[in-house]
Amino acid sequence: MRTAALFLIAFAAFAQNIPHIAYVLPAGGQQGATIQVQLGGQYLPAVSAVHLSGSNIAVSIGEHTRPINAMQASVLRERMQELQKQRADPKVQDEMVDIRTKLLLFSHNRTISPVLAETLTLTINIGANATPGRHELRVASPQGLSNPIVFCVGTLPEIQEKESLDIARPSANQPINQLRITQPPTEMAVTLPVVVNGRIKPRIGTLQQQGRQGQPFTPGETDRYRFQAHAGQHLVIAASARELMPYLADAVPGWFQAALTLYDSTGKEVAYNDDYRFHPDPVIQYAVPQDGEYTIEIKDALFRGREDFVYRLSLGELPFVTSAFPLGGRAGAKTAIELAGWNLPSNRIAIDLKGKGPGLYIAEHGLPFQADSLPEALEKEPNDNAARAQRVKLPIIVNGRIDRPDDQDVFRFEGRAGESIAAEVYARRLDSPLDSVLRLTDALGKQLAINDDAEDSGAGLETHHADSLILFTLPANGAYYLYLADAQHHGGPEYAYRLRISAPRPDFELRVTPSAINTAGGVTVPVTVHAIRKDGFTGEIHLSLKGAPLGMKLTGATVPAGKDQVRLTLSVPAQQRAQPAPLNLQVEGRAAIRGAEMAHLAVPAEDMMQAFFYRHLVPSQELQVAIRRGNAFRGPIHVGAESPLKIPAGGTVHFPVQVPVAAANQADKVLYELSDPPPGVELRESASNPNELTLVCDPAKAKVGDKGNLIITISAERQGNAAGRPQANRQRIPLGSLPAVPFEIVNR
Repeated sequence: MRTAALFLIAFAAFAQNIPHIAYVLPAGGQQGATIQVQLGGQYLPAVSAVHLSGSNIAVSIGEHTRPINAMQASVLRERMQELQKQRADPKVQDEMVDIRTKLLLFSHNRTISPVLAETLTLTINIGANATPGRHELRVASPQGLSNPIVFCVGTLPEIQEKESLDIARPSANQPINQLRITQPPTEMAVTLPVVVNGRIKPRIGTLQQQGRQGQPFTPGETDRYRFQAHAGQHLVIAASARELMPYLADAVPGWFQAALTLYDSTGKEVAYNDDYRFHPDPVIQYAVPQDGEYTIEIKDALFRGREDFVYRLSLGELPFVTSAFPLGGRAGAKTAIELAGWNLPSNRIAIDLKGKGPGLYIAEHGLPFQADSLPEALEKEPNDNAARAQRVKLPIIVNGRIDRPDDQDVFRFEGRAGESIAAEVYARRLDSPLDSVLRLTDALGKQLAINDDAEDSGAGLETHHADSLILFTLPANGAYYLYLADAQHHGGPEYAYRLRISAPRPDFELRVTPSAINTAGGVTVPVTVHAIRKDGFTGEIHLSLKGAPLGMKLTGATVPAGKDQVRLTLSVPAQQRAQPAPLNLQVEGRAAIRGAEMAHLAVPAEDMMQAFFYRHLVPSQELQVAIRRGNAFRGPIHVGAESPLKIPAGGTVHFPVQVPVAAANQADKVLYELSDPPPGVELRESASNPNELTLVCDPAKAKVGDKGNLIITISAERQGNAAGRPQANRQRIPLGSLPAVPFEIVNR
């Protein structure tokens, strides 16, 4: 049984230290180039594979480094004291300078978060035929698969910022502690067009200071790039920073807030931007008035610096769209789109959706385009008050613009008593700057409903949900009016929208988190599925794996009626050897809606935290499962609970479990613990029967009718090697979870 005990120890080690990527620098490269990149993160030394989405890209793994720790610094200090007695020797002097440099960097690096401290070098060969755009990079080790991070493939020439340190050595008669390290500002000459890759690091030698809202920050550096420009050029200078890493958990506002300043040859500031409309990443559009050398400066708008403040800066006469109209069209048809902007080859493009259904598509220049099955119409001016309201017949989608500041568009439709309507604006979600406000009135002007912002958790990259939604049941037959305006009183040709007015269309979307699932063979692990409900849909959603390998199983695979999420479990079969590569999974949800079955695939996502508090579901390209070799159990786990398990409010319920741990005779006992339990529910183990669990329900905290899944984690407590070994020294070894136990809180 020694082998089984060793397996348990190995399993415990594998359950921890999963690699995490905090940044990649550079965050992209040009087609046909071979580049060296630095991954920053944690738990990187054992990385053995790199997975980069897309084809024609090859990666090899290089050196892993980490800052010296306190013990190593102490050894260096002791060595420095020994060398002080021999400092006349030039070789000794060189060693002392090297030690002093390492100690100064150690002092600086102590302010770096552990999740940023390690680095791993990769060599990436980008094929000439690699698909341009965003890709996902992950790394894997025997411990598991990392989170994904964005890596871009571009078509323009690319360069990387040259980071450097200056070491000012003391003269022969000066003490070694006078050695100073400085960080020269980056100032490089570049040739347009170009993409510059860099980052805004903390300045060496600066102490953490108090920033906004009392949060500590380290002052950051400023990077500058010089280039020649000619009169008449229409330059576009665009930074990608927040779009590379959308949310940072431990920074306010939750991302690197890049700021751009453009100077002419005399040093005069000629343009500045720290965000483009509602996008945090800045863009400068500049018509060059005369030939000369210009300088673009990039820094953090809040003067911070961090190892993960990575950017890509595009400069040149690049195509850039400032407005598009319409923002969508009829599914299955061809739609012409009018464009305005800089350096565009044409002011019209067409998107052909022949044979394609409703959904969100990406047109040329990265434009989002919404296709729908409803009839479409164009807004017609003048329609800025009730007397001149545009008459529309439902159902319909109106494509319009808030043409000028303080403009409003008014639409009149006929309704019947008891009729339910949905009025929804699509603008911000389609890259329009419109911050809509929607108001419904009756024929006499009485306001019946109003909405400014309706949150859409499916739009995971939005921090200001600025689109409006009204769901309302009409009280009487007659005419009704919808008023659409910009909440900030702005307007212009770029303030486009799509307004859907129809009966409610109940539906749903799904997100599954995390997008990387790490487990050993024969183990059950929890995952979360989030339901994004639309137009009042509240029904159950039944989940299943689509095209999964034999032996994989979801348990508790139902999103209860009215719930926005459910934690369920994924069980994987025992593995004789580790999977050579992660498996791609798909989770499908089905629901009966108005007599028809609707089916949607869950979009993989990362549940990311912004600024210590807010959470966002950020879509990923793939749902991947990394399975290690193993079989922690001699046979299947059996949970003898009815489904759903009825838990009486104010009462108790008992149910048997059988967990045949492979090394049971090498452990004192199997332990159970409720993970994120529902309010009022407590798990207790039976003192007399180790194979029975008891749930106690507090009626003051529990809610009758509450449904979901109980996620019960399993761990083994290792037996001591010697009699009388103290309880505190015994090791708890995680073994995964029981299959999810569906439950319902009922009256006693």
